[in-house]
Amino acid sequence: MAAAAPPPPPTPAPSAPTGLPDSDSTPVGHPLFSRIRLATPLDVPNIQKLIHQMAIFEKLTHLFTATESDLASTLFKSPPFHSFTIFLLEVSSRPFEKDSNLHSQNFTPIERIINLDHSLIDPEAETFRNGINGDAVVAGFVLFFPNYSTFLGKPGFYVEDLFVRECYRRKGLGKMLLSAVASQAVNMGYGRVEWVVLDWNVNAIKFYEEMGANVLPEWRICRITGPALEAYRDAI
Repeated sequence: MAAAAPPPPPTPAPSAPTGLPDSDSTPVGHPLFSRIRLATPLDVPNIQKLIHQMAIFEKLTHLFTATESDLASTLFKSPPFHSFTIFLLEVSSRPFEKDSNLHSQNFTPIERIINLDHSLIDPEAETFRNGINGDAVVAGFVLFFPNYSTFLGKPGFYVEDLFVRECYRRKGLGKMLLSAVASQAVNMGYGRVEWVVLDWNVNAIKFYEEMGANVLPEWRICRITGPALEAYRDAI
């Protein structure tokens, strides 16, 4: 009797969807959809609230005086990356709606999926809900602007503020924000990105060092502000 024909080869399993462009993995468990985009004047209320929370975290509320009016009158006066620029971090439990208004010749929003083991509870979700972009919730920001290194003979970016709200920390979102600034610097041919860190914030120092940053203990910030600044107005 003839031997039985071998069984047909198994049908290859269909490829899993890749999720959002450049996402690292397929959404599983509790996906957190994250997006970095250029902030606009419409974001000023949320930006002001983020700055206030940052002042609380840094124990510097006694120095915090910025109002929404102050921010609206000083930010967004120059094209992005030519002066003060803000990347806004948004998160959502669902994929973001496509919005052509967020795309420009200056910057294309960066989207990533973060797979969480447990659902995330944001007690301030309604406070930071971004009504202009569906159900997105604002989770953090980074503010930076150009500076110049005479030693390198190249411009760079100085990061003034980097902040992620408490319930979204330790999930790679701070690194995502800083990486967006670094990527923009490389794309523009800039020589470096630099910032300062409070000496008591050991978690931040460790985080920055793990990213490859050099923390320079020999440098100190010099600052003139308030009455001292006024006193120097006529010192010439």
